[in-house]
Amino acid sequence: MQQSCGLDDGTDPTIEGPEGSEQGSDDEEPEAPEETLDPVETNEPNTDYSPAFEGQTRVSGVLTKATFTTTIFATGLSSPWGMANLPDGRILVTEKSGTMRLVSASGTVSGPIMGAPAVNSSGQGGLLDVAVDPDFEENRMVYWTFSQNGPDGTATAVAKGRLSDSEDELENVEVIYTAIPEFESTAHYGSRLAWDGQGNLFVSTGDRSSAVTRPEAQELDAALGKVLRITTNGEPVADNPFVSQAGVLPEIYSYGHRNVQGLAIHPVTGDLWESELGPRGGDEVNLIEAGVNYGWPTISYGLEYNGEAIGSGITQQNGMEQPVYYWDPVVSPSGIDFYSGNAIPEWTNNLFLGALSGQHIVRLVIEDNIVVGEERLLEDEGQRFRDVLDGPDDALYALTDGDNAVIYRIGL
Repeated sequence: MQQSCGLDDGTDPTIEGPEGSEQGSDDEEPEAPEETLDPVETNEPNTDYSPAFEGQTRVSGVLTKATFTTTIFATGLSSPWGMANLPDGRILVTEKSGTMRLVSASGTVSGPIMGAPAVNSSGQGGLLDVAVDPDFEENRMVYWTFSQNGPDGTATAVAKGRLSDSEDELENVEVIYTAIPEFESTAHYGSRLAWDGQGNLFVSTGDRSSAVTRPEAQELDAALGKVLRITTNGEPVADNPFVSQAGVLPEIYSYGHRNVQGLAIHPVTGDLWESELGPRGGDEVNLIEAGVNYGWPTISYGLEYNGEAIGSGITQQNGMEQPVYYWDPVVSPSGIDFYSGNAIPEWTNNLFLGALSGQHIVRLVIEDNIVVGEERLLEDEGQRFRDVLDGPDDALYALTDGDNAVIYRIGL
């Protein structure tokens, strides 16, 4: 099938309650500017909140000019959650039940890779994100997040292990980090991973979807509602922002988050970006900076599921960072990635997000850290999209959610 644009939204039923340009020669025809359209969101917002600045929400729509192709690349995955590229062009995929699978460059799905620790796969839990060691060709190390059972409930945990030479087992498995406190909930684990460019891991956590634990997102002695930065041994990185402060978890990198299910590094700037599920309205995209408070649950552009205000119903407060972009009503953003290829130049360095309740792929055009255009792709497929991966072949790979899930390839 061929596609150029898209449109729609909803509430996720699984959740509780800048581009470069090339200078051509003088006789070259200048490239036509990208067409801008009305905002892609046409549904009424849940709130009457006003954005803090122009372009923070419902920015102008854009339409991809290139004709690209969408194909089903791989089938037969069971409730997958995360994807990571292997150096040889294959994709490593997690399944919530506790297994991983390898997908070949032709789309063939392997048998299950066993050996991960037991997971709690109830609700939003299970074997979640995965990251392949930058030195995988030498050490074959894999890192993943999962919902771990403990004496006081469940927690987001990080483990590592070696992918066996036979590629059907994880060897020498070790849990390197557990986000405290444990809590009796099966929701809001967060749970994305991203490499920081220095061999360390960013890890996201959620607020665990409870009025009891929600305030922990603002507390620096708890790992809930945070972006963390740890070494491959699970230790805090030495230059983390709170590493020398007494009574503070030194692994914390940023705080005030609700449920971060997307992390990605900008391919040019090296900046860390995230996507965050809001309540009833208020899904966010944030540019993450060390030591910064992103406001949840003190400020929010969303409402409680019963329609009441979050806290005191404010959207701005001194000392709390504003989202670069937000959605109201929600699209339920999960995994994200930047397109670093050149096959579709208008996409280069754009941010792509998998929308769960929105059932489409979001394309955000970002210039100087400001969103200047939004497009919806694959909305006619009727799929919940769990993750997006920038492939080594100048294509994007989009992973659907639930039973009998598939991977779409989007490119030329």
